[in-house]
Parts: sequence; C-alpha cells; structure tokens
Amino acid sequence: MSYNLLKGKRGIIFGALDENSIAWKTAERVHEEGGTFVLTNAPIAMRMGSINQLAEKTGSEIIPADATKVEDLENLVEKSMEILGGKIDFVLHSIGMSVNVRKGKHYTDMNYDFTTKGWDVSAVSFHKTMQVLYKKDAMNEWGSIVALSYMAAQRVFPDYNDMADNKAYLESIARSFGYFFGKDKKVRVNTISQSPTPTTAGTGVKGFDGFIAFAEKMSPLGNATALECADYTLTLFSDLTRKVTLQNLFHDGGFSNTGVSQEVMETFVKDSE
Repeated sequence: MSYNLLKGKRGIIFGALDENSIAWKTAERVHEEGGTFVLTNAPIAMRMGSINQLAEKTGSEIIPADATKVEDLENLVEKSMEILGGKIDFVLHSIGMSVNVRKGKHYTDMNYDFTTKGWDVSAVSFHKTMQVLYKKDAMNEWGSIVALSYMAAQRVFPDYNDMADNKAYLESIARSFGYFFGKDKKVRVNTISQSPTPTTAGTGVKGFDGFIAFAEKMSPLGNATALECADYTLTLFSDLTRKVTLQNLFHDGGFSNTGVSQEVMETFVKDSE
C-alpha cells in the first residue's frame, strides 16, 4: 500500500547489493511512495550484485562511488543534484564490511590493517558522506540521513567480531555530526539498530543462523524483516518525524529490552531435564 509519503522528495541510497539487502528493499519502497533517488555502491560491490535490475525497476540512475574516497563522494553528491534537479531530502547509508570477519581472524588475533579498512568502510565513510553533504550545502532543510546499525554496538556477540566496534563508531558519528547538521542546517541524523537480517553481508558472519534463531525466540514480536526495516526507514525520511534526531532507534521486535523469553527458558529447562 502506498501513502505518497515521499512524493517530490529526492535522495541517495548507498549499498543496494541484491534483492536481499535492506537498501534494495528501501529503494523499492521509496519508489512506491513517490520518491526519486540515485543509487550508489562501490565498483567492486556493483560487479558482485545486481543493482542494474533495481535501477531499471525504479527508473533510477547509478553513480559508482567508493564511500571511503572523498573525491568520489563529492562527485556523487554533485551529480545526484544535477540528475534529481535539486538538493537532497534523504540519504541511506547501508555499508558495512569487516576484512577480519572475511578472513576468519578471531577478535583476539586481529590484523590491524584489516581493522582500519573495516572501520573506514563501515563507519568513517558515514562521516565523509555527511561532511561532503554539509560542506556543499546539499541537503534541504528538514532532510533526513539514516545509517543502519546492529545491537552488537551495545552488547557482546562474540562472533560479530570488530563489526561490533564499527557499528558503535557509526552510532557515535551519527550523534556527533547530527548535532551540527541539526543546529546549522535543520537536518536529522539517526541510526536504525535492526534485527539480524539474512542479507549477503550478514550471512558472512560466523554463527549468523544462530543469531537469527536466538533473536526470533527472544523478541516478543519476532525478528523484523528487511522489508519491515525499509518501511521504518521511510517514516524517518518522511515529514512525519521532523523532530527525531541523534537517535539510535531499535527496530528489532522488542529484542533489545527483553532479558529472557519463555521460549528461551523452555530450551534450557528441556536441556536440564
């Protein structure tokens, strides 16, 4: 169902790799709600994914950009405003990567070159994106910038490795830059802490199926899907949430505030019988 929530709004969506990704679902929903946007991803991710299909489906243009390179981001922002015909109303940052996870390095045996690359891609890229948007005065007043995070920024999930640190860094950048973006430009900046979601990136984490099954049993409403996350993101892009900023918003079916659930207790009771 469409409500025309984003009619006339223009944006940039980072990180739509394939149809499992939250950014992909968000792009589809933005299109349904009347918004227009430019799609962007790193050239290597574009070769791996199927972003061209999404561009065709939504009538969008693709601008390749390495989000760790300021000159790529400057080009992205300038060209996006040209293509879309004005300043930007919304931005989705859906980028995350850990080389340590990919290479099977344990948290107690990290390669620090990998660590640096991971936080540059996953967190500092968000600062770089916002700095370019800020300096170019590219955002409309009451615009909205959203980045995707995960609960491991606050709590220990052993196999999530240094991605947990990257997400904590990302959330801090959202608050710190969000203050200045709000004060100086009337732009909102928030992060969404989403349920574990079976995306291409997520399933690369060791034991991810276990994360999903545990969270499902712990959450009173069950895990939030990628499409449900997209719907929530739309509300933050819309004019209905103009005074929501500097927040890390949990979209996880209640997982973050549940100490233990009946289903999890029953598992342990069975095991002890």
